[in-house]
Formats: sequence, structure tokens, C-alpha cells
Amino acid sequence: MPSKFLFFINIIISLVLILSPKPVFSNNYLSCSVRSSCGNIADIGYPFWGLDRPESCGYPGFKLSCSEKELEITISSATYRVLAINKASQTLHVSRTDYSENLCPTHLINSTFESETSPFRQNGDSQDIRLYYGCQPLTAPQNLTSIPGISNRFECTINNTNIVGYYVTREFAGTVIGNFLRSCSNSVIIPVPNSQVPSLEEGRDPDDLEEAAKIGFQLWWSADDTQCNNCVNEGGQCGRSLVSDEFVCYCSDNDVCSPDSKSKSKFKWKLFIGLAVAITIAICFVVLWFKRKSLPNQGNNNDDGRIEAFIKKFGSLTPRRYSYAEIKKMTNKFNDKLGQGGFGSVYKGKLSEDRFVAVKILSESKGNGEDFMNEVASISRTSHVNIVSLLGFCFERSKTALVYEFMPHGSLDTFIYDRRLHHQSCRLEWRTLYDIALGIARGLEYLHQGCNTRILHFDIKPHNILLDENFYPKISDFGLSKLCERKESTISMAGARGTIGYIAPEVVCQNFGGVSYKSDVYSYGMMVLEMVGGRKNIDVGVSQTSEVYFPSWIYKHLDQSMNLNLNGVILEEEEEEITRKLIIVSLWCIQSYPSDRPSMTKVIEMLQANLQSLIIPPRPFVSSPVRSPKILEHL
Repeated sequence: MPSKFLFFINIIISLVLILSPKPVFSNNYLSCSVRSSCGNIADIGYPFWGLDRPESCGYPGFKLSCSEKELEITISSATYRVLAINKASQTLHVSRTDYSENLCPTHLINSTFESETSPFRQNGDSQDIRLYYGCQPLTAPQNLTSIPGISNRFECTINNTNIVGYYVTREFAGTVIGNFLRSCSNSVIIPVPNSQVPSLEEGRDPDDLEEAAKIGFQLWWSADDTQCNNCVNEGGQCGRSLVSDEFVCYCSDNDVCSPDSKSKSKFKWKLFIGLAVAITIAICFVVLWFKRKSLPNQGNNNDDGRIEAFIKKFGSLTPRRYSYAEIKKMTNKFNDKLGQGGFGSVYKGKLSEDRFVAVKILSESKGNGEDFMNEVASISRTSHVNIVSLLGFCFERSKTALVYEFMPHGSLDTFIYDRRLHHQSCRLEWRTLYDIALGIARGLEYLHQGCNTRILHFDIKPHNILLDENFYPKISDFGLSKLCERKESTISMAGARGTIGYIAPEVVCQNFGGVSYKSDVYSYGMMVLEMVGGRKNIDVGVSQTSEVYFPSWIYKHLDQSMNLNLNGVILEEEEEEITRKLIIVSLWCIQSYPSDRPSMTKVIEMLQANLQSLIIPPRPFVSSPVRSPKILEHL
């Protein structure tokens, strides 16, 4: 009970301090009332400063300048032209100024937004393109111009030095191309819109990259925006103390204030009210404390506090936070339901006239909110064309929601299972299936190798692969994911996680080895086999028991020269080659021991290689024996 008494005393002291008079800073209210403009962009206020606004009226890192009627901002040493500012969605549309004329600026500077202290973050509508400079064309592989994802060479002069360079839209680590690119003297990353990537890959023209860079990309920002909105609603102007580096709200009487106090003359009256409120609250807490001793909800409150602390810790890395009322509005009161699962329900929503979203309403969080925190922590660190974009979230006690970009074609599982029963228009071409498998591999490689912190997904399956309007795949549902340092070869886990049929052996039994990113490789292999077979890997509905476990059946038939005749369809020569390539790669991925499986970088290399260069792997030790359908029904 003494600890509770001290808690109540702290509340009273805090209220007294909140209601205390604040020091006066003259003229800040008028200075921060000024709205700047440059070119065709006007009404520029907080969190931006510069131009006609002093530093005390903005947020660190948001200084603007105006050059020849072009609005500019510098982020991590790189200067960007500001094409548009959307205060409502807290987004900037920017483009690199140094790449507006050519691909060879004087200084080579990366576009980076992954720093935990950065208030800016890419919103998922862009992809990082890497440019290599100072390459040696005489050492280039002979088939360089036929490799997808690398441009034709470009030549230019940097600081009176003739330079040969290339740009790439894909990862080539661990390949012959990757080794060649590593010999180049410099490399730089610049983002371009996702919509421009296909034309960059097809055309390979460096001039196309210049045009894509001019189009620009979008950044989200986070800068005490909630506090600022409260301040503006009370008639104040937003700013920042240059002494304490904290948010301040300037009032019209030149006082630095909060909406609860605007002048010293009301101090005593408000102090009396504050004390009365504090005492009332204290009494309520005493009553609630006795009641809660008999209620098992202490754990829920602890979970709420833990999740709030997690959100605060991630700060600007977390996407926009929506209220539950905003979630209801964007989904039209949950009118259009897209699907449902163990996690909860997914509804279609609308952020603006031309932007649809998918809103996942989580059921009561499992694992003390771990699924929600995993999802936010993992996707907030990513920016890749094959990873679904998390646009926002909602957390209001028991109400938890995640807002994603909308994928018109839904999940992959609707296109691969029971393809024989579907209408012809529902079937995916083999080339499309191959592109989907390759896209998923690139997304997984990015999670394993492309982020500062390695992300292990642990639930790769067709249901968690979403398809956009062009059938480009995006990995989703990071509720079971784990973060680990890239230098860590294995991780420890309290229990198995994943979906039966895709879980790697080592996740269930330590005798097979340590749990690592190779566990995702196993799940990927099982999923691609289902894409090839158009069925679950374990299917009790087949006509012969020898076909129940598809990986065993397909391994027996792979080395036969005859057509595989999957789903009763005779394949053309090109389709047969694609099918065999996908099967060989998958069988390597589902090897029983993690050390025998390839990395996702190697998987991409094998998918892009000639079929004749691929070696059929050993038969996986973990394979389902022939069982009767009766037994399998109980698995």
C-alpha cells in the first residue's frame, strides 16, 4: 500500500508542475504564424522551417530553401527537390536534385532513410536502384547485356575523370555479375517509383533512369504531429525549444503554454481545480485497486503498457497511427470484408479517392501482443517492391488494427490450389508462376540480407503472398517474424512457430541443426512445390496413396525424360523447362539439414540459370512415408 500512496503523491505533484507558470518567449507566436511559399508550393508551416520561418518554428531536419523557385530540402547530406507537401497524410514528394540532369554528379551520396533518428521514411511506393561507378568493362562477363536487371553501360566525367558505370534493379550478390560489380570503385543508392522499375529492366537505358529519378518518390515524416494538432486546435502555433530540444506550443499572449494554461493570473484557480481532480482520481484509484485484486486483468494492462512503450521506442520508424474512429471511417464501418483467419478479419478501405487499403482487424492479441509488435517492427524496417507496405496502425486498448496497401488479386493460394476445378481464366501461366517465385525469392533475400537488421519471417506460405494488379508478389503477415543481427548464424526460440506443412525440421527438432534464415528457405521450397503441383503437398484426395506426399512423388518422376504431365496437362517445351527448374530449386530448399539448403541469393541465381547447369539434389531425409488416407486425415 505505501507504493500506491507514493504513486498518488506523484500524480498531485505532476499536476502542480503542469499547472505552473511557464517562462515567456516573446514574438514566437507571431514568427511561427508566418506561412512560407516557394514556386508553386505555398502555405508551408510546421514542421518545416527556413525561408521566412525561424528554427524555433520547426523540427530538426526539416529546413527548407528556395533555389530558382524550386523548393529544396537536405536529408543526410543529399539534397532533394520538393515536388509536393501533403500535410494531411504527412508525406513529401521529392526527387534528387543532383540526378536531374545526368547520372554522374560531382559527389556520390546515398539516399538513406533507415536511421532510427531520421524523421523520414520511404512509404513503400519506391524501390532502391543501385548505380555502380568506376567499373572495368574489359573484365565484364560476356553475357552481361543479356542478364535481366542490369543496364547498358553509361559513360560520363566526374571531377575530370572518365567513368564507366551501370545501374542494377536486382541483387546479384554471390554471382559472377555480383563479383564484377564489386570491382567497381563506387556505388550509390537512389529510389525510383515502383511503376518505373519494369521499364528500367526492359529498356536498360541510362536515360530512362534519369527520367525515373525526376519523377521522384514519397517520404513519410513524423515530427510531434499529434502534439502540434492539439496545439493548433487550441489556437496556438507549433514550435521547438532550441534549449531543451522539445516541442513547445506558442500562445497569442507570447507565453509558451499548453491548452490548459494561458496566463499566470489563472494559476491559483487552476491549481485548486487540479488538486481537486487529483484527489478525486486518487480516491478512484483506491477503489479500483481493491476491485482489481479479484480480477485477472492485470496482465492485459501490463501488455497495453508494454505495447505503448514499444510504439514510443520506435518513434519515427513506426508508420502513421490512426484512431479507431478513423479506421471505422476508412472501412465505411467495416462494410466490405475481404477475408478472415485465425488472426482476425480483413476489410477493404479507402484513404483517398484513388487509394484503397486493406485493414486487418486483429483478434485478441496472442503472445501478449507479440504478433502486433512483430508486424509493426518488421515491416517498418523494410522498403522493397516484393514486401507489402504497412501504411499505418491503430492501437486503442483491445482494438488493434493494421493498415496495408491494397492488393487487387488477393493471396496466391486462390490461384494455385485445385487449378483443375477453376475456370481457365483463373489459371496462372507458367511464366507468371515463375515470375512470382522469383519475386518472392527477391523479397526473402532482402529480408535476410538487405536490411540493417535481419528479419526471419517464419510463416512463408501461399496464403501470406499477396498479388497486385500486375501479379507482382508481395510478402505479408509478419506476426511470427523475429529480428536478429546479421552476424548471428542461429537464433534461440522458446517454441515452434509457423504453419504445419511449411515448418522446417530444425524448428521442431534441434537434432537437425540451429534455427536460422535457412528455415525460411525450407518454407519457400515447400510453397513453390505447391505452386508447381497446384495442390497441397499432403493431399489425401489423390487417387493413389503413392501420390499423397507430393515432394516424394515429384522426386521419383523428376529424372524421367517424359513430360511430367502435372494436373493432366501436357506442357510445352518452355513450360516444361520452367517446371523442372522450379522443382529442382524447391528440392534443394527442402533439404533436411539447414547447411544443405542454399541461401536465397543462391536460389535467385539458380532460378535465373540454365536448366542444364542445375544439379538434382539428394532426396530429402524428411519425407512422408506412404500412408493410408485414414491416417492422414488425423494429421
